[in-house]
Amino acid sequence: MVTMADDEFERMVGDIFDALPDDMVGPLENVAILIEDQPPGARPRLFGLYSGRPLTRRGVYGFGELPDRITLFRNNLKATSATEEELRARVRVTLVHEIGHYFGLSDQRLQELGWA
Repeated sequence: MVTMADDEFERMVGDIFDALPDDMVGPLENVAILIEDQPPGARPRLFGLYSGRPLTRRGVYGFGELPDRITLFRNNLKATSATEEELRARVRVTLVHEIGHYFGLSDQRLQELGWA
Protein backbone atom coordinates (compact mmCIF):
# COMPACT_ATOMS: atom_id res chain seq x y z
CA MET A 1 0.00 0.00 0.00
CA VAL A 2 1.25 3.45 -0.93
CA THR A 3 1.01 6.11 1.75
CA MET A 4 0.50 9.57 0.29
CA ALA A 5 -1.17 12.76 1.49
CA ASP A 6 -4.45 13.64 -0.22
CA ASP A 7 -3.08 16.85 -1.76
CA GLU A 8 -0.06 14.97 -3.12
CA PHE A 9 -2.38 12.36 -4.66
CA GLU A 10 -4.47 15.11 -6.28
CA ARG A 11 -1.33 16.72 -7.74
CA MET A 12 -0.24 13.34 -9.10
CA VAL A 13 -3.66 12.80 -10.76
CA GLY A 14 -3.46 16.29 -12.29
CA ASP A 15 0.04 15.62 -13.63
CA ILE A 16 -1.05 12.29 -15.12
CA PHE A 17 -4.13 13.87 -16.71
CA ASP A 18 -2.06 16.73 -18.14
CA ALA A 19 0.33 14.22 -19.71
CA LEU A 20 -2.43 12.33 -21.57
CA PRO A 21 -2.52 12.88 -25.35
CA ASP A 22 -4.39 15.96 -26.56
CA ASP A 23 -6.50 13.89 -28.96
CA MET A 24 -7.81 11.98 -25.92
CA VAL A 25 -8.52 14.82 -23.51
CA GLY A 26 -9.12 17.66 -25.96
CA PRO A 27 -12.61 16.46 -26.94
CA LEU A 28 -13.72 16.07 -23.30
CA GLU A 29 -16.56 18.48 -22.70
CA ASN A 30 -18.41 19.10 -19.45
CA VAL A 31 -16.61 16.33 -17.51
CA ALA A 32 -15.58 16.68 -13.87
CA ILE A 33 -12.82 14.52 -12.45
CA LEU A 34 -13.42 13.74 -8.79
CA ILE A 35 -11.25 11.99 -6.22
CA GLU A 36 -13.03 10.14 -3.43
CA ASP A 37 -12.68 7.13 -1.17
CA GLN A 38 -15.04 4.29 -1.94
CA PRO A 39 -17.00 3.42 1.21
CA PRO A 40 -15.66 0.41 3.13
CA GLY A 41 -17.49 -2.78 2.21
CA ALA A 42 -18.81 -1.41 -1.08
CA ARG A 43 -18.84 -4.03 -3.80
CA PRO A 44 -17.45 -4.29 -6.32
CA ARG A 45 -14.27 -2.54 -5.26
CA LEU A 46 -13.56 -0.02 -8.01
CA PHE A 47 -10.57 2.05 -9.07
CA GLY A 48 -12.77 4.44 -11.03
CA LEU A 49 -16.29 5.09 -12.22
CA TYR A 50 -17.72 7.03 -15.15
CA SER A 51 -21.13 8.55 -14.47
CA GLY A 52 -22.88 10.24 -17.33
CA ARG A 53 -24.18 9.72 -20.83
CA PRO A 54 -21.49 8.55 -23.30
CA LEU A 55 -21.02 10.59 -26.46
CA THR A 56 -22.46 7.73 -28.50
CA ARG A 57 -25.78 8.03 -26.63
CA ARG A 58 -26.33 11.75 -26.34
CA GLY A 59 -27.54 14.65 -28.37
CA VAL A 60 -26.57 18.19 -27.49
CA TYR A 61 -26.03 19.33 -23.93
CA GLY A 62 -28.73 21.63 -22.68
CA PHE A 63 -28.23 24.83 -20.74
CA GLY A 64 -27.39 24.14 -17.11
CA GLU A 65 -26.91 20.40 -17.54
CA LEU A 66 -24.70 18.87 -14.87
CA PRO A 67 -21.30 17.57 -16.00
CA ASP A 68 -20.49 13.94 -16.50
CA ARG A 69 -18.18 12.63 -13.76
CA ILE A 70 -15.11 10.48 -13.64
CA THR A 71 -14.50 9.44 -10.05
CA LEU A 72 -11.18 7.98 -8.97
CA PHE A 73 -11.30 5.95 -5.77
CA ARG A 74 -8.13 6.97 -3.99
CA ASN A 75 -8.32 4.35 -1.22
CA ASN A 76 -8.59 1.42 -3.63
CA LEU A 77 -5.88 2.72 -5.94
CA LYS A 78 -3.46 3.27 -3.06
CA ALA A 79 -4.31 -0.01 -1.31
CA THR A 80 -3.47 -2.13 -4.36
CA SER A 81 -0.22 -0.38 -5.29
CA ALA A 82 3.09 -1.42 -3.73
CA THR A 83 5.08 1.55 -5.04
CA GLU A 84 4.41 5.10 -6.17
CA GLU A 85 5.40 4.08 -9.71
CA GLU A 86 2.79 1.31 -9.66
CA LEU A 87 0.22 3.78 -8.31
CA ARG A 88 0.96 6.25 -11.10
CA ALA A 89 0.52 3.50 -13.70
CA ARG A 90 -2.75 2.32 -12.12
CA VAL A 91 -4.13 5.89 -12.01
CA ARG A 92 -3.20 6.42 -15.68
CA VAL A 93 -4.88 3.19 -16.80
CA THR A 94 -7.96 4.05 -14.72
CA LEU A 95 -8.22 7.57 -16.15
CA VAL A 96 -7.89 6.29 -19.72
CA HIS A 97 -10.43 3.53 -19.00
CA GLU A 98 -13.04 5.96 -17.66
CA ILE A 99 -12.38 8.46 -20.47
CA GLY A 100 -12.99 5.54 -22.83
CA HIS A 101 -16.44 5.10 -21.29
CA TYR A 102 -17.11 8.81 -21.97
CA PHE A 103 -16.42 8.08 -25.65
CA GLY A 104 -18.79 5.09 -25.53
CA LEU A 105 -16.29 2.22 -25.32
CA SER A 106 -17.45 -0.90 -23.47
CA ASP A 107 -15.45 -2.70 -20.80
CA GLN A 108 -14.86 -5.51 -23.29
CA ARG A 109 -13.44 -3.12 -25.91
CA LEU A 110 -11.30 -1.35 -23.33
CA GLN A 111 -9.92 -4.73 -22.25
CA GLU A 112 -9.11 -5.60 -25.87
CA LEU A 113 -7.23 -2.29 -26.11
CA GLY A 114 -5.31 -2.98 -22.89
CA TRP A 115 -7.05 -0.31 -20.77
CA ALA A 116 -8.94 -2.51 -18.34
